[in-house]
Amino acid sequence: MQSEVIEADLNRITVTDPFLGEYQRLIREVVIPYQWEALNDTIPDAEPSHALANYRIAAGLEQGEFYGMVFQDSDVTKWLEAVAWSLSQKPDATLEQTADEVIELLAKAQCEDGYLNTWYTVKEPGLRWTNVAECHEMYCAGHLFEAAVAFTQATGKRRLLDIACRFADHIDGVFGPGEGQLRGYPGHPEIELALMRLYEVTQEPRYQALARFFLEERGKQPYYYDSEFEKRGGTWHWDNWGDAWMVKDKAYTHAHKPLAEQSEAVGHAVRSVYLMTGLAHIARMTHDEEKRQTCLRIWNNMVQRRMYITGGIGSQGIGEAFTSDYDLPNDTAYGESCASIGLMMFARRMLEMEGDAHYADVMERAFYNTVLGGMALDGKHFFYVNPLETQPKSIPHNHIYDHIKPVRQRWFGCACCPPNIARTLVAIGHYIFTPRPDALFINFYAGSRAQFVVAGEELQLNISGNYPWDERVEITVDNTQPVAHTLALRLPEWCDSPVILVNGEAAMGDIHKGYLHLDRHWQHGDTITLLLPMTVKRVYANPRVRHAAGKVAIQRGPLVYCLEEADNGSELHNLSLPRDSVLREVAGSGVLQGKVLLQAQGQRVLTPPENAQLYSFNTPLTTVEKQTLTFIPWFSWANRGEGEMRIWVDEA
Repeated sequence: MQSEVIEADLNRITVTDPFLGEYQRLIREVVIPYQWEALNDTIPDAEPSHALANYRIAAGLEQGEFYGMVFQDSDVTKWLEAVAWSLSQKPDATLEQTADEVIELLAKAQCEDGYLNTWYTVKEPGLRWTNVAECHEMYCAGHLFEAAVAFTQATGKRRLLDIACRFADHIDGVFGPGEGQLRGYPGHPEIELALMRLYEVTQEPRYQALARFFLEERGKQPYYYDSEFEKRGGTWHWDNWGDAWMVKDKAYTHAHKPLAEQSEAVGHAVRSVYLMTGLAHIARMTHDEEKRQTCLRIWNNMVQRRMYITGGIGSQGIGEAFTSDYDLPNDTAYGESCASIGLMMFARRMLEMEGDAHYADVMERAFYNTVLGGMALDGKHFFYVNPLETQPKSIPHNHIYDHIKPVRQRWFGCACCPPNIARTLVAIGHYIFTPRPDALFINFYAGSRAQFVVAGEELQLNISGNYPWDERVEITVDNTQPVAHTLALRLPEWCDSPVILVNGEAAMGDIHKGYLHLDRHWQHGDTITLLLPMTVKRVYANPRVRHAAGKVAIQRGPLVYCLEEADNGSELHNLSLPRDSVLREVAGSGVLQGKVLLQAQGQRVLTPPENAQLYSFNTPLTTVEKQTLTFIPWFSWANRGEGEMRIWVDEA
């Protein structure tokens, strides 16, 4: 089990990739300013946020009432984290000053004992820590801690870190096994992973111990949620759901039994992967084999039986939750954007621990499909829910689709996803590279310049290409002095015949857990060439997935493709792709310019006249005609107006 992993320094990684570089520019120039407007309630026709106003009220700077969700504070701190990582990519004095002012606002809103949560300061004073099962105090604290770590690492400033540590110290005093402390744990995990990040930066052992306490206390009997519920007189927060279901359904929060006894991904998908991210981190840091085995069991259940082809997780809208093995409906899929971000985080920690390309493969699948698809190409519209199939005309009339939106929204009353997407995109360097003592692992082949310190020497790399569209990638070494180290190059699961050359000759190295390990003295001018043929593949689901029976999906490289009404007309369910049809690549145009589209000869069952019988005892006299089918990268759907979409297509 690997423990000495040093996180990649984003100040020393510059994304130059024409694809992801454009996304990072979009975050800097459009998304961060747009979300700043959202947090200040200045976007017409968008749901109000009031998040910054809540802080001003809590700080005594203005009068008013709290507005928004109980976790509204986290939208501000996720925005701060996105700002921090953006500043590490490109300094911006004006933006940094704005962030500094927000940080000072948080300092003014912080209570003398370190507590910081505007819901309880403004709306329910005196009731703090009385409903940790439902009310997200520690979730909000976790996002504050993550923002503080990011701001310190990106700018060197400790003001937000000091605020975070004061709050962490307060929580450490309230919760724990000691006399007079609460033996509770958060209903929405997040603080566990954040405490581990805080520990890595501060080296304060109490933060790691507190994370371990929350993880190990979870699920023990008598259940803390029940005793807490009784203490507050049997009241619950989420009245619209009724009957304290979040307290009673312990599996919803992975609290139905101790984690060491669990083997399935259950409950709320975001809660699940945030919890597992923290567990995997502490398992690696403390060499805890029991925790490692729990991570492996739950990971395997999630990825092998409960994950969509897009890297989406959480298949039902009720509770934003997992259901059962192989239950993966397409048109009602929830697949929350935050859940796939959490899956990436869990995968990253597992990769650090295991050094296995399997985790990078899943990380890439989630990122290049669901996470990118959560934001429109204009950076101003977002998906919270990511279905694999839509028929817009049915959505307003059928309540099983109440959570489905056929187009991205400008903002949300529950706005966790937009700032989460932003902070992930600007911190993508943490996922491109995994520096371990044994090797520098290169996971994604996105264009970038990066510097790493290896045994006191500086290793400089430049990755170039046009990933994920083109198959050729080059990695050149730019350091002035030779550096002895191992580069571990991921061999993607989707690539059948990768070719890797070093200075024009076949690379000589060992393949271990899906990575080619190249060990040598790397010197200026050394060039690694990767040829990763992006053969268009037909993908078939396990026969236990009834929603994909008789159907096929299309993938090229890491990208999953879909049919969209804009190219193929309506009633996409009447289209089929014969098994012998050849898929050819075509260049996208308009908003899809620069993207690779796919076309194939398919067929359509023609719609009968309106007066045709609904049902017939005889073989229907249907007419089938040939039609060229156009597939687009699924992440880019719904950028050309409202229309039908589907990933899984009948294979005639």
